[in-house]
Amino acid sequence: MKATPVVVPVELKTSSDSVSYAAGMTITNGLMSFLKQQHGIDSTNIGTFLASFEEVIKAGESPEAKARVAGVEIASQVRGRMLAGISGEFKDSPDSIEADLFYRGFIDAMKQDTTHFRQAAAESYFREKSEADKKAKEEKLYGPNRDAGIKFLKENAQKEGVITTPSGLQYKVLVKGEGQVPQLTDKVQVNYEGRLVDGTVFDASKKHGDKPAEFRADQVIKGWTEALTMMPVGSKWQLYIPQELAYGERNMGNIKPYSALVFDVELVGIVGDKTAEPAPAAKTAAKTAAKPAAKKTVRKTARKK
Repeated sequence: MKATPVVVPVELKTSSDSVSYAAGMTITNGLMSFLKQQHGIDSTNIGTFLASFEEVIKAGESPEAKARVAGVEIASQVRGRMLAGISGEFKDSPDSIEADLFYRGFIDAMKQDTTHFRQAAAESYFREKSEADKKAKEEKLYGPNRDAGIKFLKENAQKEGVITTPSGLQYKVLVKGEGQVPQLTDKVQVNYEGRLVDGTVFDASKKHGDKPAEFRADQVIKGWTEALTMMPVGSKWQLYIPQELAYGERNMGNIKPYSALVFDVELVGIVGDKTAEPAPAAKTAAKTAAKPAAKKTVRKTARKK
């Protein structure tokens, strides 16, 4: 029969005894909630938790005790974060992560067991497979976006008034301006609306205030930068931007990876330009109360990441 552990009564004889005991109790405030939320431990398992706690405390600073504690901590991290993270990366790809073999690979590496891989070879193989599976995953999920953009731009290039630049940017002049053409570092004022090739509007300057948005011509996506440094103030162009001149493989929420974009852009003015009379739109905007979100929104919509 297993003996019942003897609980030694606590005697608090001095002030230091009392403050030490009280300190120990104090640091447990919120611990039960933490154990339940982070580790799934409730009051029915507190005995096991305390037994492990006391075992570690009594073991002191010996190498064996440190190794035991480290093993528990690392196992928790590997299972809770690393396995979940790597498994997520391979989701929807040609391969998947098998937990048992993942743990076995970890253990064999620590034992320096090279039956299947040497360390460098394992790392190289994993890196190559990760990259290949990432491309396959992106092709599966977002290939249709890229293909739709290519088809749209190919057909659009044949339409009357559409000009294609060497970079692949397409534009159509809706209103021809007569003002100054911005330089790369000029801060410009624009009104804009952005759409996907299926016509879905994902952003517009009017959603964020009555005043034109302001930003530097070289702080936006490549398609915008190229167009802005060709547009005279007062112009209104429609831009058709290939994905490689937009956000490419980046996921921007409503703008999925490899999406070609369409923008209506009106270049209202150049901040600080005193060589020309502001365009009518700029005069109107100057008299209208502006909301501070305008500047912030354009950065979100069109700036480089």
